[in-house]
Amino acid sequence: MIPHAIGRMLLTPVDSDAPIRTQRLRSLGLGERSDASFDNFDAFADRVAEVTEVPFSMVNFIDGNRQFYAGLHTPAGTRKGTDLGATAAGSGRSGRYVALDHGYCPHVVVRRRALVLEDVCDYPRFAGNPVVDDIGIRSYLGAPLIDRTGIALGAVCAVDTVPRPWGRAGLDTIKSLAQELIGYIHRREDNSLGI
Repeated sequence: MIPHAIGRMLLTPVDSDAPIRTQRLRSLGLGERSDASFDNFDAFADRVAEVTEVPFSMVNFIDGNRQFYAGLHTPAGTRKGTDLGATAAGSGRSGRYVALDHGYCPHVVVRRRALVLEDVCDYPRFAGNPVVDDIGIRSYLGAPLIDRTGIALGAVCAVDTVPRPWGRAGLDTIKSLAQELIGYIHRREDNSLGI
């Protein structure tokens, strides 16, 4: 557990795979670059938001120090992470980085399983997360992005500011979207290797 600055305990999971994940993200050219290839991740986040009918969705890569929204959909369509409490980190992708204790994607990555929170306030472990008070997040649906090497690179997620009855259909949808995105990442890697 990591103590939060205002005294409450945040249950950010211990991530023993962070070093190998960070290395794999670098080898794939993911996690901090700002070139045009990330437009595809933004387009994918748009698709996730459309399919799940949510105001926010992300393609999130997680290294040992922070989360990077490679794909981001926001209600205004501005793609600014400031709507999610993210801060600029000097890469040109203003507002695309956020601390590991913000949000639920680090839990998805460490657990290596999808996470469905119909109302985050129903779960004491998740209700104290800063995104609840800072942004008003009330529901979360996320699935891990596990690549061909078995490493969970990050997560794809849909979030809403109201409770949502995701049910089995929502779980199946987010898992299917994660598999689709992993297919894209593998094709991207194969093309870069000339395969």
